[in-house]
Amino acid sequence: MRTTAEVVVVGAGIIGASTAYWLTEMGLRDVVIVEQRVPAAGATGKSGALVRLHYPNPYETRLALESLRFFQEWEARVGTPSPFVRTGFLQIVAASDEEKLQANVTMQQALGAPVELLTAEQVAELEPWCDVTGITVAAYEPESGYADPVAATLGLLERARRNGAELRIGEQATGVEIIGGRVAGVQTSAGRIAAPFVVLTPGPWANSLLAALGLDYGLIPRRVQVVVFRWPVEPAPRHCCGIDTALGMWFRPEGETATLVGLESGIRQVDPDRYAETTDPDFVAPARTAIAQRYPMLKQGIVRGGWAGVVMQSPDGRPLFGPIPEYSGLFAFLGDSGTSFKTAPAVGRVLAEWIVEGMPRQDVQAFRVTRLAEGRPWIDPTDYSRPDRTVSR
Repeated sequence: MRTTAEVVVVGAGIIGASTAYWLTEMGLRDVVIVEQRVPAAGATGKSGALVRLHYPNPYETRLALESLRFFQEWEARVGTPSPFVRTGFLQIVAASDEEKLQANVTMQQALGAPVELLTAEQVAELEPWCDVTGITVAAYEPESGYADPVAATLGLLERARRNGAELRIGEQATGVEIIGGRVAGVQTSAGRIAAPFVVLTPGPWANSLLAALGLDYGLIPRRVQVVVFRWPVEPAPRHCCGIDTALGMWFRPEGETATLVGLESGIRQVDPDRYAETTDPDFVAPARTAIAQRYPMLKQGIVRGGWAGVVMQSPDGRPLFGPIPEYSGLFAFLGDSGTSFKTAPAVGRVLAEWIVEGMPRQDVQAFRVTRLAEGRPWIDPTDYSRPDRTVSR
């Protein structure tokens, strides 16, 4: 095992894997990824892994659009079978949010995103099994879909490994070593790794590493649930992925015959080392009620399972990423609230460019880790009305 590295990446979820991929694609070979469990064992592996473009701001939209192209070109870029499944994506909002939806679509189209507005009648034509009651207009992304999050993470890590990176599974990072205000390495359960750069992508386990550095960003680990319903008909409809903020719900196909459903409700703070990884029994009924309002046949859907994962939520619900100004050589991606699988290819590129080139080519100042301390939390004027803004944001 290496005792020195050019860069140590802490955490082998999708963001850590993407960062390692891009570091090695940009020419670095002495990269070590430290993972306390196994790759994608945290929020990534439990993710619904939607690959879509709809955000109420241009910053995340740009990252999502770049990442969609990456997923579409996966086999050529990564060299493993593509984990991406194209289904199309629908963004549905309450009638009171129609003007915001239209403004967001206009912004997205100006950035080159393949998205269009559909009337309720057009949604019904696209998906005859969908109940369009209450829909006045929806945004449709024909090229979007979802991915297998574990396969995506493993593919990126395998490419990084072939490029020279070392993946250490079952090794916990216990602290970042700082000498004279600069990163000097990482202490792990197996010893010290000297390195001038460290990238923290530890997901819901971030707070203990940050606290040792005197850093507190108000991050809260929250438990999020999903349930899978098997369609009670054969063949099962092949529907789009979607987010319905009017119902506080997101959904996507699960294989050929089922639908995965997540809700904004039931999200609570937990210890990421001690939480129930299966769906609560009382989560099933509200999830069924919500999805049946759009797909009535799923009122009789057969429960085929479910799970829960832990996401790290920032105070304003948006990711904090980039350099940590208190310590030269320290970078992090934190508090994404479970929304960043779809932007991971672009986020990894940005973090790698910071290290290799000194500055990313894309303006990502909106994500800076200092914005909360500056009293400037991220607020999108065209965000949609709902009580929480986590995984369906």
